[in-house]
Amino acid sequence: MGFKCGIVGLPNVGKSTLFNALTKTAAAQAANYPFCTIEPNVGDVAVPEPRLKKLAEIAGSKEIIPARMQFVDIAGLVKGASKGEGLGNQFLANIREVDAVAYVLRCFDDDDITHVAGKIDPIADFEVVETELMLADMESLEKRRANLEKKAKGQDKEAKAALVLVNKALEVLREGRPARTVEIDHEDKKAWLGLQLLTSKPVLFVANVDENAAADGNAYSRDVENRAGEEAAAAVVISAKIESELAQLDDAEQAEYLETLGLAEPGLNRLIRTGYDLLGLQTYFTAGPKEARAWTIRRGATAPQAAGVIHTDFEDGFIRAETISFDDYVSLNGEQGAKEAGKMRLEGRDYIVRDGDVMHFRFNK
Repeated sequence: MGFKCGIVGLPNVGKSTLFNALTKTAAAQAANYPFCTIEPNVGDVAVPEPRLKKLAEIAGSKEIIPARMQFVDIAGLVKGASKGEGLGNQFLANIREVDAVAYVLRCFDDDDITHVAGKIDPIADFEVVETELMLADMESLEKRRANLEKKAKGQDKEAKAALVLVNKALEVLREGRPARTVEIDHEDKKAWLGLQLLTSKPVLFVANVDENAAADGNAYSRDVENRAGEEAAAAVVISAKIESELAQLDDAEQAEYLETLGLAEPGLNRLIRTGYDLLGLQTYFTAGPKEARAWTIRRGATAPQAAGVIHTDFEDGFIRAETISFDDYVSLNGEQGAKEAGKMRLEGRDYIVRDGDVMHFRFNK
């Protein structure tokens, strides 16, 4: 389990180029005309995790299995998409299925690549896409509202509660603000998620710059970062062109190429790390002779919930978790050394898993 990130943006901002690079496939046709992506493309990628290799070396693991995440490349939206312009409505449903939305914004000048609006303005591009998603949310809520009002008059408690949430969302949307700005009580979170609002999802701004601006950004990307701050969103500066070139190189060549560009790591690493932070995700490990494996869980997850990521039987029959911190596992040369040093802990059902924990679960079969 990683997370599912939808990639949205106007045509010709570099979405499909970025998707191809990140997934190392040519599944999404990148072409210099609008709507070349006419089906949502889903690509699985391994989550970069340098700690996993070290664990495998110590445990003598035959196989290394990283956590995985999905990118969904959704066709370029245009102004009027919520009313069916371009290929709009066909793709809005795909956004409902993702955990976070990455707005890819064009932050480079290139006369050879046309812009649908005829000018480079990443903030205006963001506002066009965000507006279309807000309009789609409003339309969806208005359709539900009449039915909920009818049920609420019949003293349907669930309908009454849902109507309160619908009205809260409509209030902010009519003011031109996304649904994610609504403050929701903890007990209403599940019902709120059930509304499946496009603009309630966490947002990640991806400033797509040219090669020369990959290390330090440019005026366009700084505008994007400032806007992300105003939106309480995350932002990443990436050059889709560089990522596309990196995808064709082996590890050694990648390292050399990145060094020449003044970059410490590929944009994919930063994108995933930022996305993990945005969604409150973390990693724990299992390690043994057969395999060393990374698992993704939400911060605050308990030991049984972490076990359930492997298999529901592990959660249902959970007894305890033999737990070693990553640092102890490495410094004490594995499970046996950690045991002898008293650094293996037996954790129960209430234990909150920490990032980097190396775990072995005991459960009733």
